[in-house]
Amino acid sequence: MPVTTHIPHWGDLRVSDAHVHFFSHSFYSALARQKRVDGVEALGPMLEGWEIPGAAAGDSDPLAERWVAELNSHRIARACLIGSVPGDEDGVAVAVAEHPSRFFGAFMLDPLQPDAVDRMERAASNPHLHTVCLFPAMQRFSVADDVHVAPVLDVASAHHMAVFVHCGALSVGVRRKLGLPSPFDMRYSSPLDLHPVALRYPQVPFIIPHFGSGMLREALMVADLCPNVYLDTSSSNKWMKYEGLNLRTVFGRALDVAGPSRLLFGSDSSFFPRGWQHDVLEQQATALYELGVKEAEARLILGGNLERLMAERTEKTPLPSGIS
Repeated sequence: MPVTTHIPHWGDLRVSDAHVHFFSHSFYSALARQKRVDGVEALGPMLEGWEIPGAAAGDSDPLAERWVAELNSHRIARACLIGSVPGDEDGVAVAVAEHPSRFFGAFMLDPLQPDAVDRMERAASNPHLHTVCLFPAMQRFSVADDVHVAPVLDVASAHHMAVFVHCGALSVGVRRKLGLPSPFDMRYSSPLDLHPVALRYPQVPFIIPHFGSGMLREALMVADLCPNVYLDTSSSNKWMKYEGLNLRTVFGRALDVAGPSRLLFGSDSSFFPRGWQHDVLEQQATALYELGVKEAEARLILGGNLERLMAERTEKTPLPSGIS
């Protein structure tokens, strides 16, 4: 039976979330090493009630089950799980393999690492991974870097993978809570850097999250010039205060430039017990309704566009021997 959620303005719709962080045991282990504490359990008091998931065992991950239950409770059809530390692509793939009808897989890659292309090729051979995520400001590289990034994009293009590029302001709340520094470099954050890249790879879907995270104007320019650039609507979009905008105005500008077929609903959900952020869906649906968005367009934005993009990867990637 199809999973739908009731949206007051349009009735029962199939909602799929393009932006859910997979805060796995590996993610917290990496933070514990950076914090120089003895094990992930030591992070508990610092995170004030956050649940730290157990480690995956073989082909099973308790965090995947937790997310399925959460999606069920909110009547959400599917979610794109983003591995939120480089090297966690296998953990995401296990979760997606357990529940391929509920999850899409996305993983973070640092293209400056010497094994980046090898990692990318291994990930591309796994049909449970759909999207590679690049954070230029975090790892301090230009997305237009021909030496380090282009080989990664060549693999993405050959294997029909989407490419997520975080632009604009970058803030990692869990690092702030733990008192860890965030030495990001916003010189690498401009969506304009993506323009020549998206033109070079016209068959690759490029996703800019958070409407450009404070660089809305630049994100809209690139989306206007490149029909393979998509905008994800995730988070509370607190960056709106930089320009005195409200959510309805932001959606209106994005719809005018990119249209309803290139917007991807995202919640930016991440940790438990907060879980999936239903209020983000309510706020965004209200803004869309107030703009006069019709039901058919809402279906695209709130899930249809994401499922179409991910289906392109799934349909063109046969299951290798030994992978189910």
